[in-house]
Amino acid sequence: MIRGLYTAAAGMTAQQQNIDVISNNIANVNTDGFKQDRAEFQDLMYQSLNYTAGATSSNTNNPTGIDTGLGVRVSGIQKNFLQGSLKETGNDYDIAIQGDGFFQIATPAGETAYSRNGAFKLDSEGTIVNAQGYALEPEITIPSELVNISIAQDGTVTGQDATTGESTELGQITLVNFINSAGLSPQGSNLYLASDTSGDPIELTPGTDGIGSLQQGMLEGSNVQLVTEMVNLITAQRGYEANSKAINTTDSMLQTVNALKR
Repeated sequence: MIRGLYTAAAGMTAQQQNIDVISNNIANVNTDGFKQDRAEFQDLMYQSLNYTAGATSSNTNNPTGIDTGLGVRVSGIQKNFLQGSLKETGNDYDIAIQGDGFFQIATPAGETAYSRNGAFKLDSEGTIVNAQGYALEPEITIPSELVNISIAQDGTVTGQDATTGESTELGQITLVNFINSAGLSPQGSNLYLASDTSGDPIELTPGTDGIGSLQQGMLEGSNVQLVTEMVNLITAQRGYEANSKAINTTDSMLQTVNALKR
């Protein structure tokens, strides 16, 4: 009977973690480039009260055995990298990735981070940076005398001289992909770092070898489906309540047992 208390408590803990994940998804429903998380569960070890195929007589065996489960735990949180919806902004430095791939971002720590959020801006020196002021890699600087900045689908950045009207190529935006994107380590601020499980980044020209193309003046929204998350939230809440009810029921049974001595 005590086993049931710990089993139900494990269920409540797992469902609380599930609700935490769902809540984070809902909170980021309007975060550009955000990718939905999904909690994954696995059952805990089993206590064998009678081993499967245990002998029941001199010439027969138990066909099933008696194995009592001891609860559940969250085994991992999976990132869903499905494409989010694209929305037009009209800003020349907003760039959406249509398809697979990540932008490369240079962090102050000297690392290269990766992001799907293409809301870029110019800093005081004309360098293309993200919202935190981290430079896009390869670094591209826009001279102040150039206008009509154009970013092609293959990542080629060009500008037009305001005086002569001559076009100038300023650089090439490249994207990277990973063998296992779900293995990237989320750092917040829409940034990821490579890990041992993600594999090394594979740098490619946009629109080639299965990598996505770029769309200037657009942003990729979150891929969170609010209706789905609300259903998941209700399911997780009911699971939490059911486990709580199991604890109450076990407690009532223990009270009955304790009352027998009277």
